[in-house]
Formats: sequence, structure tokens, C-alpha cells
Amino acid sequence: MRKSYEMVEQKLNLVSGLQLWQWRSRAIAKAIANNVPVAEIDWLLQEVAGLDRLALRLDSFKDKAEIIMALSLEELDHLWHRRLDDRLPVQYIAGSTPWRNFRLKVSDAVLIPRPETECLIDLAVMAARSEVSSQLKQGHWVDLGTGSGVIALGLADAFSESTIHAVDYSLEALAIAQKNADNLGLADRIRFYQGSWWQPLAALKGQFSGMVSNPPYIPSNIVPTLQPEVAKHEPHLALDGGFDGLDDIRHLIEFSPSYLKPGGVWLIEMMAGQAEAVKMLLQKQGSYENIQIHTDLEGVERFALAFVSAE
Repeated sequence: MRKSYEMVEQKLNLVSGLQLWQWRSRAIAKAIANNVPVAEIDWLLQEVAGLDRLALRLDSFKDKAEIIMALSLEELDHLWHRRLDDRLPVQYIAGSTPWRNFRLKVSDAVLIPRPETECLIDLAVMAARSEVSSQLKQGHWVDLGTGSGVIALGLADAFSESTIHAVDYSLEALAIAQKNADNLGLADRIRFYQGSWWQPLAALKGQFSGMVSNPPYIPSNIVPTLQPEVAKHEPHLALDGGFDGLDDIRHLIEFSPSYLKPGGVWLIEMMAGQAEAVKMLLQKQGSYENIQIHTDLEGVERFALAFVSAE
């Protein structure tokens, strides 16, 4: 399946506007019949055919003699049927997705970046500003479990004086993250490592200004019950947080203080309903202070923020 995503870079295809209009009309009818949002079709055509919203709304592209596509019409139709029949996410069909102010490459080796994860960057910036004396906007920041690289890229964009480190266990995910850094001109600001959580960074113990992570946090028994787009296609390595969903969060709470400098930021995303448990784990560990729970844009307690104690 991943081969199809790479066609964007391998070849271009020409179709007539009328052919594409006819395909779109059929796709809309099938989307309605299969309870798939019709808006996904136009978003997909913006991505793979470079059409703008106005042209799609007015059907003005129908009169074009040639439209350059990243996929052949046959390939697009095959993948759209996988969207309908197998619930393949539309972002994987396009091979890209917007996030924050970036356009990111994605494949089924990485989670599709969610809008709520953007709040992690805003919270990191807020935390750094609140601790001016420790100059947290400089030095080393790390994104543990980087996936497509979104958090590392957001940190590099926000903290221009910092070196960003990005770690992931999956070599396939790291390849996607590195490609995104190259595409966005941020490759010289981010260092990538293959390994488990802090393990590749032992040489930098005690030197990090901040750690940001969107770790696996879904209980194992819940993963198969998620939307089929998630359960069938997104990597379970990035979803499954163990029996209660907190295995990896416990690990990050336990080992991060030895890597973060005094006053350093510890910041994660978590599942709705986990806030109280995460707060108690941070308190019990004894190395954290000013523990905070923050909500996402829908008011869900989604983020835990703490600072490593100076003592």
C-alpha cells in the first residue's frame, strides 16, 4: 500500500477536466451511499490534482483540456474504493495532510496528525515564557515518539535558538519525519534518533530544557474498538498504551527527571479521562512541581504539564 503514496514523487498523470468531473460525480454518489463525508472528495482533489476550492465549487475545471494529477485516474479510483470499502483514511490516499502551518507527508507508518496536538506547541511556548530565568527557549528540546515529526517541527519553528531532538522506535516513521523536515527546510535544526524513548539520548542527560510527547495512551482493549480508519490503518505501536493506557506515560514520568535540567518542561498529550491518574503519578514520583492539566479546544482535559523541581 505504501508504494501508492510515493507515486506523488514518481510520476505525473494527465486527465481531462471532463473525465475528472465525471469521476468526482460518481465519487460523491458513492460517498453519500457509504456515509463518508463528501467534503473529503474535494479535499483529496485539491491535494492530488491541485484544484482550488472555487474551481471545485463552480465545476469550472470541467472545461480544462488537461489537468496534472499525482495519481492516474485508475489509481485514484482504486484508492477511493479502499476509502469506502476498507475505511482507508483519505490522508493516506493523498499521502499528505495539513497541520499547524505545515503541509506534511504521511503514510500508514505514522499517525495522522490531529488538530488538538497543535496545542502542545502553544503550551510549550507558554511554559518557556513562564520560566524566563531558565532560558528554556534555548538549548535542547526533545520530541519523544515523533512519528511524522509534527511536534519536532512545531518546536523547531517556535524555538529558533534551540536544537530539537526527535526519537522514534520505528525506522519507517523516522524516514517520514526526516522527509518532512527536509521539505520544510528545518532539517538542520532537528536531530533524529532510532530507539525507545530517552534511550538514544543518554549522552545528554540533565541537559534538556523541555520534553514534549504524544505517547501511546489508549488501553489495549479499546484499540480494536476505535473507528475503523484508526483501528485498521494507523500504527498500533503509536496507539496502544497497555492495559490502562498509561504504560508509556509512567515510563516518561519515571525517567524524564534525569534528562531534564532543573526547571525543565515535561509536557504530554493524553486520553480523555486520564488527567487525574497522570497528575497523581507525577505527584507520587516526587521530582515535579507546578503540575498543570490543560484542556483542548473542545474543553477536554487533554494535556499534562509539569516542571522538574530545582532540588
